[in-house]
Order: sequence, then structure tokens, then C-alpha cells
Amino acid sequence: MAGLVAEVVRQALMQHGVLLDAEALASASAIAGSVAAALPFLPQAQRLAITSFKGSWTGLTSAFFRAMAERIARADPADADTMDECPTIRPARPASPPLAERASDLQSMLIEDWAGEVAGSTYLEERFQIPRSTLHRWQRRCEVVALRKGGRKHVFPLAQFVDGRPAPGIGEVLAAITNPRLAWFWLTRPSPELDGRTPIEMLREDMIEDVVRVARNLS
Repeated sequence: MAGLVAEVVRQALMQHGVLLDAEALASASAIAGSVAAALPFLPQAQRLAITSFKGSWTGLTSAFFRAMAERIARADPADADTMDECPTIRPARPASPPLAERASDLQSMLIEDWAGEVAGSTYLEERFQIPRSTLHRWQRRCEVVALRKGGRKHVFPLAQFVDGRPAPGIGEVLAAITNPRLAWFWLTRPSPELDGRTPIEMLREDMIEDVVRVARNLS
């Protein structure tokens, strides 16, 4: 991804006649590619902060470059030699921060901002033919992800349902990650421990064993 974005940026700068020498052009393209590749792996709260930023991106970027130049100037020359041997941009896969660190962020965020499509019991009964009594039984047995919204009301992420039932393995994940918000957040994000695959999509394809194993390890 970083390499693709870098090439597009390089071509755009050239087409618009931006006057940069070859080295500066390569650096600008590489930085743009790296930023684009790193952004999807940031915690949700950081991504929301970035997208809601209304200040001057030019000033913020200038400050970033000054800090980066100072850091490079202080770096060990041996590190620079190592970097020269790896001209292709390959962003490292970040390790997942502990799920508990995300709890406070998720509690303060609107469900609609991070959980995807959700619905209440009335909608599920009308559209999915899931009786309220069945839905409540699944909820009591922790076999379905139910997210509290407001006082006592719960909503249910629609992506967890397959043929009118919770995807196989949902119950095992909830047994490992007992906070429903944390569980659904993890289920719906690409997991480095699963080679970048999304756990809920794997469960929908009956790939249960790997998902449950990783959920237990993370918990």
C-alpha cells in the first residue's frame, strides 16, 4: 500500500509541475505512502481525532518535518546504513495493544461511530424473523453481542447474524472477551494475529478454531 501511494503521489507532483529535486520528490512520495499505510492501524480514538482536526495541516506538517529532521540528525550512523539497504517501504505490522486499553475509549464513543450497522429487537423480529424471546435467550446465555445504548436499551450488530442466527463462535469469543464492546471492536477489525483477516468474517465462513484461539490469547 505504501509503495502504491508513493508512486501516485510522485506522478501527481510531477504532473502539477511541483519543483522538487529528485531526492526531495522521492522523500515526499515515500512519506505520503507511509502515512497512508500507517493510518488504518492507529487506534480508533486517534483516527477519529485526526479526521476531526480542523486546524492548519500545513503548520502541523511543518512541525512534524522539523521534529523528524532533528531525530534523524541524532540517529546513529549505523542505523542510516541499514535504512539504505532497504529502499522499498515495508511498514511493520503493529502489535495489537491490550484490549483493556481500548475500553475507556469505546465507552465514550457513539456506537454508530465504530460498531457498524446495529438494530434493536423490533427490527430484528420484523426483518430477520428472530423472536424477541429467542434474542433475549441468546443474550442471557452470552451467545450474541448486545451493546448497551442509553439506559437499559441494547442494540445488536447486524454483521454477526448468519441466516437469522449469531455466527458460530460468537459465544466462545464472548466467553474469552467478556466486555461486549471490546469483543465486537476486536471482531470487526483486521487482526495481526490472524494475518490481517477480520475475525467476524472468518466466523461467518466457519473458521472458528483460529478466531477463538486468538481471542483467548488476547484476553
